Amino acid sequence: MLITISRQYAAGGTEVAEQVAAALGWRVVDNELVERVAARAGLAPEDVADREERVPTFVERLARTLVAGTPELVVPPEAGGTVPALSEADLVRITETVVAEIAAEGRVVMVGRAAPAVLAHRDALHVKLVAPREHRIRTAAASLSVSVEEATRILDDTDKMRARYHREYYHRDWHDPVNYHMVLNTAVLGFEGAAEVVVGEARRKWQVTSDK
Repeated sequence: MLITISRQYAAGGTEVAEQVAAALGWRVVDNELVERVAARAGLAPEDVADREERVPTFVERLARTLVAGTPELVVPPEAGGTVPALSEADLVRITETVVAEIAAEGRVVMVGRAAPAVLAHRDALHVKLVAPREHRIRTAAASLSVSVEEATRILDDTDKMRARYHREYYHRDWHDPVNYHMVLNTAVLGFEGAAEVVVGEARRKWQVTSDK
């Protein structure tokens, strides 16, 4: 049993996921994916945070270190023991491997990481959170303590990156609601309301109650 939460930037992915997991007694996987990669690479989790979604050069450095310890995940080292430069496609394979490992553990609410595409054939509930752009800009500006202009730039850059990632590697339109079981507007429902809808569907789908 698995729930994936895809989200437009500042639509409340982490907040809704945490409420869903608490209601069901499951666990949230948000930055844990990156933390697992960091652990394998021998890096401190605080060095990775959420920036890996927006800074490819950092991911490349992280993954290159990872592959040195687990070369079977991608291509073998070149002659002389050096690790070859990794393409973004190699990084996608690493991400898919860790996403699949976490999904196999079950009773997980997973945020982002193109999980609906990676886990398309798993028994899962795929949710997309959206909200009007202006609402998300205000939310981001308040959350990040930045100007509206800076929040707008971050929001647009992040959403474009996520759309490109899905399009290039999974031939999917990130905006297409057909790719999800439900699309929820958090500006209308609020985080708590959206979480209640997801929990209700999870209980209907799997006949589950809280494990608490």
